[in-house]
Amino acid sequence: MTKKLIIAEKPSVAADIAKALGGFTKHDDYFENDTHVISSAVGHLLELACPEEFEVKRGKWSFAHLPVIPPHFALKPIEKTEPRLKVLAKLIKRKDVSALINACDAGREGELIFNYIAQHTKSGKPVQRLWLQSMTQGAIRDGFSRLRNGNEMQGLGDAAVCRSESDWLVGINGTRAMTAFNSKTGGFHLTTVGRVQTPTLAIVVEREKRIREFKPRDYWEVEAEFTAKAGSYKGKWFDEGFKGKNDDEHARADRLWEQNKADAIRAATLGKPGDVTEEAKPETRLSPGLFDLTTLQREANSRFGFSAKTTLSLAQALYEKHKVLTYPRTDSRCLPEDYLPTVKETLTVLTGQGAGKGHDEVLLARYSPFAHQILARNWVLPNKRIFNNAKISDHFAIIPTPQAPKSLNELEQKLYDFVVKRFLSVFFPAAEYMVTTRITRVEGHPFKTEGKVLVNPGWLAVHGKEAQDGDDGNLVAVDAKEKVKTDEVTVKANATKPPPRYSEATLLSAMEGAGKMVDDEELKAAMAGRGLGTPATRAQIIENLLGEQYMHREGRELIPTAKAFSLMTLLNGLGVNELTQPELTGDWEWKLGRIE
Repeated sequence: MTKKLIIAEKPSVAADIAKALGGFTKHDDYFENDTHVISSAVGHLLELACPEEFEVKRGKWSFAHLPVIPPHFALKPIEKTEPRLKVLAKLIKRKDVSALINACDAGREGELIFNYIAQHTKSGKPVQRLWLQSMTQGAIRDGFSRLRNGNEMQGLGDAAVCRSESDWLVGINGTRAMTAFNSKTGGFHLTTVGRVQTPTLAIVVEREKRIREFKPRDYWEVEAEFTAKAGSYKGKWFDEGFKGKNDDEHARADRLWEQNKADAIRAATLGKPGDVTEEAKPETRLSPGLFDLTTLQREANSRFGFSAKTTLSLAQALYEKHKVLTYPRTDSRCLPEDYLPTVKETLTVLTGQGAGKGHDEVLLARYSPFAHQILARNWVLPNKRIFNNAKISDHFAIIPTPQAPKSLNELEQKLYDFVVKRFLSVFFPAAEYMVTTRITRVEGHPFKTEGKVLVNPGWLAVHGKEAQDGDDGNLVAVDAKEKVKTDEVTVKANATKPPPRYSEATLLSAMEGAGKMVDDEELKAAMAGRGLGTPATRAQIIENLLGEQYMHREGRELIPTAKAFSLMTLLNGLGVNELTQPELTGDWEWKLGRIE
């Protein structure tokens, strides 16, 4: 009787599949029953190599041997994991194995890991694809009932190989050229470059240059304290004719660039009566959208100081090991339109009902009242902001699964809590404020005061904000036609500040929005979804730049090193702009998207 061999990306996933499908006997490196054999890779098992006859050894790195463009690529086993590759090769070649099931992670890299194994073992056996969004037992069984034909993934597989080979060519040729250039006076000075790594570094270096070249400019603000019958309040002078920033990024309606003008306003208004007009408007604020990986990494960095790498590894553990989050390496912030029943099932678990034994009661107690409220008031409804097939690529937003959390460590708990609260928030109504804008006019000079009161917390209640942080509160009342007295007028001297250094949160935003730095409209559209790198790779790019000593962390700031500056000077001096600007990557990501 023939069997199908299931190849997962990691041993833990192979064990989960065996458990979900049931009836397997465990052997050293695989599971087996009457119909299936299950084994796994341990991430990438093979890497691209230049065929030996075309390889130029390190000692001979020079411009004479460039470019390195082999007529074909060879695959070589990664030394550390070669024993695992041998296990898989043996299983693939078994006579009773008639077909393969690719159960590697559902994305471009998972496709590459499997395809390289199949290519290396010269397997011609038919392939089916398991495509999972969640690692719960139910989701795994559901995935196996809907296996895709391997041919359906041809585009994704081709894009994966193309990405791998093109990055290899840029990395090898760029690194060898720059190393040869930097080593021409003697020694060996390894200078690595990469298609995504180098334009990312250019963004950080460019910001640092702006900080170093920054010349502060003095400006003044005028603040007054007014007294009405009901009490006192403050107001700030502003220019009613201000038309936005124009060409001056530091211009603001309440800034004066000459002290004598500020002093003149003070002299004209101090002790004089003021006329008051005010306008009160309701204002609503919707909850933020669900998390994709980059947004989660960015906000976890701002909130907890987690590096992008830490957030990804925690999210991966919550997905793979604990099965309480959906697939994390996603660039989508929406859910499928047919996902309403699963959302309701998840909410029921978050109420504590059907949570099973051994779950974390303390955690679920936090979510229970909100989950109950959403279900009782029937707030899970079709809504394109949340459920939108047009905004889903291979994966959907990161949300909790219908599996209750248990035995999460402190950091895992923090991240899980962060995702669950965001998930609960999107179903709640908007937060409602009453915003009052008061203008006090003294001798023709306008002073603005704003008050903001939270009328209905809506989704803010999920975050424990029944009253908004920094709420300006009610303003003291001023009667109609009442004149107020200008008791104090203060001129405050200040100076413009340079742009802040990048943190991981802001660098991830810059990488995601690198398209905004591109002039070509078609390319800008192509990069709208991708930017520099993908959600799955951005954390590693930042880690690589830190590891190569191109930048270092100081607190939450990322600071480029002298090595980074010299690389940019060198690339710009040699006119190799393709490697410092995001256009190359944008163009390639657009083409990879078309291949997919």
